[in-house]
Amino acid sequence: MTDGSTADGVIITPLWPPTGVALSCLLLLGLRIWPGITLGVFLSIVTIGPFRATDVGILAGNTLAPVCAYLLLRRVGFRIALDRLRDGVALVFLGALTGMLISASVGTAVLTLSGRLPAGSVWPTWSAWWTGDAMGVLVVTPLILVLRRARLPLPRDPRRWAEAGALTVTAFVVVPVATRSPLCLLFLVFPLLIWAALRFQLAGAAPCALYVSVLAITAAIDRVGPFAHHSFVEVMIGLQALNGSAALTALLLAAIVTEQRNIRHKIEQACLELAEVVTHLAPPRHGHHTRE
Repeated sequence: MTDGSTADGVIITPLWPPTGVALSCLLLLGLRIWPGITLGVFLSIVTIGPFRATDVGILAGNTLAPVCAYLLLRRVGFRIALDRLRDGVALVFLGALTGMLISASVGTAVLTLSGRLPAGSVWPTWSAWWTGDAMGVLVVTPLILVLRRARLPLPRDPRRWAEAGALTVTAFVVVPVATRSPLCLLFLVFPLLIWAALRFQLAGAAPCALYVSVLAITAAIDRVGPFAHHSFVEVMIGLQALNGSAALTALLLAAIVTEQRNIRHKIEQACLELAEVVTHLAPPRHGHHTRE
């Protein structure tokens, strides 16, 4: 659901990236940038149609949603490194699913009370708005947080480069086939996401999840592959199920692997420090002398 409206109704989209961008900016820069989020929402509304007095409610709702999501995440000690399972779970359930209830509820209420949304379309509109904003957080926010940490030089191990290249080529082959084949092969994207998360953590899983989501949305718009010959509601349900499952798989599995690697690294460091302490405490060995 876009955060705006047209003269006759609303525009629905299964993925609204600006919510992910807004939450990322709050996590990286702090609460002081909220006026920029309000300005962005305003610009998105006026590009769709004329700004009306009732759109102030949509403006407020779509500003409050990422702000409240940010406050909830900060409350539970969220770390932008996303290197713990608890951070991944918090982003899913507090940042995406809970925080975006505000924008969907306020926006749908404003459109309904102003007479711009028929009573029979309230639930489909609310659900599409909520899932679109939530998917923006699940797909876009991890990617931005990963790009922030990207540094050169990259790993010099030729095998890592070869594996990254193989993953990229496989993604470019498998995902279009899975999302456009009439044989219902959508399940093929999950081994790819698991591979990316296990071997490259969030740096590999986040771009793969975004790529899967974009190609699935494109296939749904074109009504091809598994999305052909279905009603609009059926297409939306199938698309959101795929996007949500892909994002959760990539994010949570990457967080689990990263956390386990960090724990192993800390254990190794502790063993090395303990070995040094034992070495310093051990008494010096003296040679044995025999009497003649």
